[in-house]
Amino acid sequence: MKPIELTGPGPSPAQLETLLTVAARVPDHGKLTPWRFIVFEGEPRRAVGEAIAKAFQADHPDATADQIEFERNRLARAPLVIAVVSRAAPHQKIPEWEQLMSAGAATMNLVTAAHALGFAANWLTEWYAYDRRVLDALGLAPNERIAGFVHIGTPVRPPEDRPRPALSDIVTRYGM
Repeated sequence: MKPIELTGPGPSPAQLETLLTVAARVPDHGKLTPWRFIVFEGEPRRAVGEAIAKAFQADHPDATADQIEFERNRLARAPLVIAVVSRAAPHQKIPEWEQLMSAGAATMNLVTAAHALGFAANWLTEWYAYDRRVLDALGLAPNERIAGFVHIGTPVRPPEDRPRPALSDIVTRYGM
């Protein structure tokens, strides 16, 4: 579901705790917890939107008021947005690759948990997920990156699945 197709109600506080608990139950070699969550709900979503709009406007001085307003509402399209922040770092035993995959697994668990609770979710990393000005406004450390912004809400219509590859195109059997 597109974030704009998600409406209220969003998850209750108890459901949010369940979502985050499920999201945190992922493989984590070395117990490093190489990720963390930032929850955006209510009016603070709009405060972050100001930082996104400001960065957009700085890069696009000819942007229309509608375009700037669209950027301002990036994290206000769904009732709840959760950023999964990867904090993978060099380690003597645990490759950064494994830490990055752990953050991806946490993000996917979050999406799956939202759907299991009857909500819909969309995992996005749009331009602002890579913009240092926005990351600084979110309080990310220099070594932290956004694994994804997960938009969660009640779907306005039944979800439609996009075409997926045939298993015969993506599965091989070793030794056969």
